[in-house]
Amino acid sequence: MQRRTNWLLLALVSLFLGTSCDSKAVFDEYKSVPNQWHKDSIATFYFKAPDTTNNYNLYVNLRNNNDYAYSNLFLIVELNYPNGKAITDTLEYKMAAKNGELLGSGFTDIKENKLWYRGYKSPFKFTENGDYSVNIQHAMRKNGEVNGVENLEGITDIGFRVESAQN
Repeated sequence: MQRRTNWLLLALVSLFLGTSCDSKAVFDEYKSVPNQWHKDSIATFYFKAPDTTNNYNLYVNLRNNNDYAYSNLFLIVELNYPNGKAITDTLEYKMAAKNGELLGSGFTDIKENKLWYRGYKSPFKFTENGDYSVNIQHAMRKNGEVNGVENLEGITDIGFRVESAQN
């Protein structure tokens, strides 16, 4: 029992240290999903452009559990600029390996996925100062069916992250 308690304490301390020393994060926020993610439910994130001179990496963050029954995930993500311009993308992310094992990091049945926004693996530059927003909505469909999945199970949290790019 003592060994198990020590291991749990070590895991909690490691988690705290790993999340508290995140110097690259400029914006990092999550919204919880109650039980199921309804197809009309949109997670919205508001943030100010850090600046217009430096480069940033943008991520959609997801936490999912074993109730997630698909090998991929389709999202509709809309980036709204301060001047009213909006860019909307339908994005696909791989969520499971060929053997069905969920991808992502985590020691429990909750997996965390840090997914490149818009497929960018190169830095993003904010072109305008001011307030931005990002809307994230799922667009899942079952194979051969026209209507989308109304209530998506297994997604527990949706997040958006802006972090300083390495020069």
